[in-house]
Amino acid sequence: MTDRSSTPTDQVSTKRWTPIGPGLIVAATGVGAADLVATVIAGQKFGYALLWAVVIGCILKIVLVEGAGRFTLATGRTIYEGWASLGRWTSWYFGPYIVVWGIVYGAAAMAGTGLPLASLFPALSVTTWGILSALIGAAVVWVGHYKLLERVCAVLVGIMFVTVVLAAALTTPNLPDLVAGLVPRIPDGGLVNVLSVAGGVGGTITLAAYGYWVREKGWHRPEHMRLMRLDNIVAYTVTGIFVIATLIVGAELLYSAGIAVETGDEGLLDLSEVLQARYGTWAGTVFLVGFWSAAMSSLIGVWNGVSMMFADFVGQARGFDHDHPQTRIGGPWYKAYILWLTFPPIVLLLLGRPVWLILAYGVLGALFMPFLAITLLWLLNTARTPAGWRNRISSNVAMGLCAVLFAWLAWQQLSDAVAGVL
Repeated sequence: MTDRSSTPTDQVSTKRWTPIGPGLIVAATGVGAADLVATVIAGQKFGYALLWAVVIGCILKIVLVEGAGRFTLATGRTIYEGWASLGRWTSWYFGPYIVVWGIVYGAAAMAGTGLPLASLFPALSVTTWGILSALIGAAVVWVGHYKLLERVCAVLVGIMFVTVVLAAALTTPNLPDLVAGLVPRIPDGGLVNVLSVAGGVGGTITLAAYGYWVREKGWHRPEHMRLMRLDNIVAYTVTGIFVIATLIVGAELLYSAGIAVETGDEGLLDLSEVLQARYGTWAGTVFLVGFWSAAMSSLIGVWNGVSMMFADFVGQARGFDHDHPQTRIGGPWYKAYILWLTFPPIVLLLLGRPVWLILAYGVLGALFMPFLAITLLWLLNTARTPAGWRNRISSNVAMGLCAVLFAWLAWQQLSDAVAGVL
C-alpha cells in the first residue's frame, strides 16, 4: 500500500538503521490506557473473534502514518503546511481542536498515569500521582532533545511490551482459537466493537505528528523514504503484537471465565486484580507497571509531538516558514503548549470537567481521523505532492477505507457525546 518502487534517489543504506526511531515514538504514544481498555473489553466480550480487526487496524494506521511521512519527505513541508494549502477551513477546524483537545487530554493523561501508581503506591492519591507524572513528562520534553525522547520512549515501550506479553503468555493462549480469530467475521452485536477496535489501534492526532518526528530524526529528503517506511512497519508490528497480547489477556482471563471489568481506566485495575488472584501478587504488580508505562509513554509523546504541531500552527498563522525557530521544537510556542497540557488540566482534575468542554472535545476529536484521511487523500493526489510520490491505486483504496471507517466512528462518537450531555 506504499507508492513508488525503489529508484536511485531512494537508495539510502539501512546499515545504520535501528528499530528505535520516529515510528516507535508514534506507536508508543498511540497505545495508551484507553487502547488497553478497549482491547481488553473486546476480548472479554467476544474472545478471539475480533483479532482480525486488530490486524486491519494496524494496517490502516500504517497507511495513514506512511502518507503523513511521505508528504513531509517528498515536499519538505510539514503536514500543517499541507493543510494550510487546502484553505482557511483547515485552520478554523485545527485551531479550536488543538486547544480544546489539549486541556481535556491533559486531564485524561494525568488520570491514566495516576491510577496504576496510586494502586502500586497508595500513600499518594490518583490526582497527586497524575500531576507528578505530568510535571515529569513536561521536564523530559521541555528543552526539546529528540534523542532523549527516543531513549525514554524506548525504555517505556520495552517495559509495557514485556509486561503485557508476559501476561498473555501466563494465560496460555488457545492457539486454534487464536488462528481462527484471524478470519474476518462480525459476532452478534459486535459491529461497533469491530469498528472501534480497528479504528482505535495506534493513536489519532499523534499520527499527524509523525512527520515532525521524522524531521527531528534528521530524515528530510526523499532519499530517506525507504527508512521511513521500514521504521513505520516495524513500529506498527510492535503495536500489533502488543494489542494482540492485550486481546489474549481479555479472551483467556475474562471471556473464558465470564468475568466483566469496568469500561474506564479502572477496568485495567480490575484486570490486575484478576491476574493477582490467578497467578499471585507479582503478576498483578507487573501488569500495573505495564499499564503505567503505556500511559506514561503516551503522555510524554503527546507533550512533545503535539506541542511541535501547535508551534507550527502558530508560526504559520504569524507568517513564519517551517524552519523559523518559533515554529520548531524548543521554541516559545512549543513550550507554551507544554504548559497548556500541564497546568489547566490540573484544574479539571480538581474541579471537574465542564459539560460544554466535554461536548466540544467529543465533537472536535471525533472529526480528526476523517479529517486526516480525507486531507491526506487530497494532498497526495494533487500537485501539492511531486508526481513520483503521489498515491497509487492501492493507497487510495486504503485511505478511502480509512475515511469511511473513521467517518462512521465519528458519527457514533458525536451521537454519544451529544447524548451524554442532554
